[in-house]
Amino acid sequence: MADLAAIKAQARKAAFARRKEAFDMGKPGAAGHLSEVLAGYRGVPLSGYMPIRTEIDPLPAMAEAAAHGAVGVPVIEGAGLPLRFSRWQPDAPLREGPFGAMVPAVDDFFEPEILIVPLVAFDLSGGRLGYGGGFYDRTLELLRSKRATLAIGFAFDAQEAEDLPLEPTDQPLDMIVTESRILQFSR
Repeated sequence: MADLAAIKAQARKAAFARRKEAFDMGKPGAAGHLSEVLAGYRGVPLSGYMPIRTEIDPLPAMAEAAAHGAVGVPVIEGAGLPLRFSRWQPDAPLREGPFGAMVPAVDDFFEPEILIVPLVAFDLSGGRLGYGGGFYDRTLELLRSKRATLAIGFAFDAQEAEDLPLEPTDQPLDMIVTESRILQFSR
């Protein structure tokens, strides 16, 4: 297990460097394909995320979706727990949550059917390397046990990797959207 942890740490380090380089390029319109995908799910409750550090920014697509239905952001309630999702609106008051991500000032929880998932790296089969806390894996497992839940990884093209060190508990993505493409996976 220590070997896998070391391999994951190395994979994350390399992916963070690639992500930072892509982020620093600052290309406009990075969420265009995400908006295109979400337009096909108007009114379906979804969750995005408030970008931190060098994450690709989903906020323009989330703002468009919020005009048609419930949009939320993840709220971390504790280590080892699944995420909860609080309703978000553009320009609504926010407060700082764990790990520096902003969350709505007033919690209004709901269960989304679509999750826009941040990530460190992805592969071409829908594998995702996250930050290591397991929050999205636990959450997707829980939501998928109740109903069909679409997991859309949102990332820069530069975050693509081969041979990700994945585990059986890692929840696969149904789709990956980057600044230049939309990848779909059948399960």
